[in-house]
Amino acid sequence: MNRILIAGIGNIFCGDDAFGCEVARALLRVPLPPEAQVFDFGIRSYDLAYALTEENEAVILIDATPRGELPGATCLLEIDPAALSNFGVLPPDGHSLNPVSVLQMAQNLGGVNGKIYLVGCEPAVLDSEEGEIGLSEPVRQAIPQAVEMIATLCREISGAKEKTTAGLAPA
Repeated sequence: MNRILIAGIGNIFCGDDAFGCEVARALLRVPLPPEAQVFDFGIRSYDLAYALTEENEAVILIDATPRGELPGATCLLEIDPAALSNFGVLPPDGHSLNPVSVLQMAQNLGGVNGKIYLVGCEPAVLDSEEGEIGLSEPVRQAIPQAVEMIATLCREISGAKEKTTAGLAPA
């Protein structure tokens, strides 16, 4: 059985950057297909990079993603690993986790297996100097939508796999 790696990422001490961590925590209370495994990687870049090199049918990254939208706006993006070189080399940071640098690191460790998705949320407060703990209200309200988006994506991935294997069954 191939797995679906669901990775919450972010820094809980930087306001809305904790979005991925909070969504990962919420996903632990939701029924998902058995191949879906949820982890809160926080800011552990190297742990995530090594997990990305394992046999995964799909990887779903969850992160605060500034895109110029209204705070709390969610998005689902499919990431093309070939496009990672367009960003130049981004060094890992011990205090934050940049998805691009982690994906680049994983490529150097042996490559990323499976399709890569990003479920993002437009932050209202990132990297405050006060070390703000907790999400802003618009981002907190986006958690259920992100959870449903991920659960639906997992069911679609799992269902597509079942249809493929069903066609391979001996007659």
